[in-house]
Amino acid sequence: MRRWLMLLPLAIFLVVAVFLYRGLYLNPAELPSAMINKPFPEFSLPSVQGDKTLTKADILGKPALVNVWGTWCISCRVEHPVLNKLAGQGVVIYGINYKDVNTDALKWLAEFHNPYQLDIRDDAGTLGLNLGVYGAPETFFIDAKGIIRDKFVGVIDEQVWREKLAAKYQALVDEAKP
Repeated sequence: MRRWLMLLPLAIFLVVAVFLYRGLYLNPAELPSAMINKPFPEFSLPSVQGDKTLTKADILGKPALVNVWGTWCISCRVEHPVLNKLAGQGVVIYGINYKDVNTDALKWLAEFHNPYQLDIRDDAGTLGLNLGVYGAPETFFIDAKGIIRDKFVGVIDEQVWREKLAAKYQALVDEAKP
């Protein structure tokens, strides 16, 4: 009995070590989302630009990327030129300016250009919370009916777009065709 008690800390250490070792090989960009194949949450929030109130109805009708960003997010600055390029190629992108100061967001969009067809102002982070956002950047793929089909956590650079995400977006576009 005493011998087992002496081995108990070693057994606990080994179990924890196995879980930590396994975690080294998980891809943080593939965080699970409970929102996959569920409708985009209802919301009523102001636009970053102007006084218009945006709702879920404003993002329905065509497949799109919904990009969560903030001026405080260093990775978003890296990603932004690629989003501008994608928007120029016809990719529909909606933005959620997450937990930010609106004057900073306006300055950012004026300086770095605006890839977003709509830009939702989520000052309090309520929409982000309903989406299960961990931080920024995060990008959701929605179909024309507003169903979340996929989620990508991290920076979308040209390689990530080409190798992982372009085909997913194109599949949504093809599915929306009559």
